[in-house]
Amino acid sequence: MGHRRKARELALQILFQYDLTKGECNTEEFLKDKEIEDDIKEFTIRLKDAVIAHLQEIDAIIKKKTKGWSLKRMAVVDRNVLRFAICEMLYFPDIPPKVTINEAIEIAKKYGSEDSGQFVNGILDSIYKEECKTQ
Repeated sequence: MGHRRKARELALQILFQYDLTKGECNTEEFLKDKEIEDDIKEFTIRLKDAVIAHLQEIDAIIKKKTKGWSLKRMAVVDRNVLRFAICEMLYFPDIPPKVTINEAIEIAKKYGSEDSGQFVNGILDSIYKEECKTQ
């Protein structure tokens, strides 16, 4: 598994915890027993921090793209995969959006439901076409 994939999976786990505990999450405590390389830890923290810093904006984009779905009704895994992927697409210009989308789909398939990959793909593809191609 690539370093960024591992970091994204760890960020998803932290964001999942953050989401369920309404903002209580100790990232350092979560990562302390993990045998991971420094670059994985750094990217995990960078991604998690960026999602939380831009959470309102990211959630507004998700709400706009998922008409008829409230965020609370959405599966927690799907919601948080979308959050980190949208964050990468908007705030990590060094990562090609197509790479982010592919990674998010694979992670959604691994951790989500049978339909998570398709759901995440549809939302992120729509955001890519509207947000990323116009930049």
